[in-house]
Amino acid sequence: MAVSIRDAKRSPDDRKWIQSVYREYLSDLATLNTGIFPVLGEYGHREPDLLARWFADDRSHPLVIVKDEQLAGFALIVRPPVLSQSRPAIDYRLSEFFVQHKLRRLGVGRDAATLIFNRFAGQWEVTEYVRNAGAVSFWRRVISLYTGGAYTERSADGEVRQLFRSVTSPLLRA
Repeated sequence: MAVSIRDAKRSPDDRKWIQSVYREYLSDLATLNTGIFPVLGEYGHREPDLLARWFADDRSHPLVIVKDEQLAGFALIVRPPVLSQSRPAIDYRLSEFFVQHKLRRLGVGRDAATLIFNRFAGQWEVTEYVRNAGAVSFWRRVISLYTGGAYTERSADGEVRQLFRSVTSPLLRA
């Protein structure tokens, strides 16, 4: 039951797979009724354009999550621009994260998140919509376990935001 992650920019097949499950991901988000996430088909031809930006932007890192050599989910890590001196510098933002329904509650998401945080060492921001209770609970558990409780959390404007620092695993430095 090994979980791994890999850079999707290097594989046209991984990119196609993300495109094939992206609507499932949007469908999950649309059920939150926030008005932020699109109804399926609302973007039409623009969905491929949105995904194309993931693969073209030097500051984005689209990843696939693999469990036992089977594609299980995806994540999008973004290096945000520095907006101002008054906000804390964020090295990485978890922009998107998805694990297929059939593989949820098996530790796949937790293990993938740990691998991601270890791979991208620095100051992190993970944000969930307050109405997505499952995501809020999941990320609180995962980040608390990962950091030993050394993270901060803020809630504002309908979002829950965790901030923490990750370090590269000694195993990854070799």
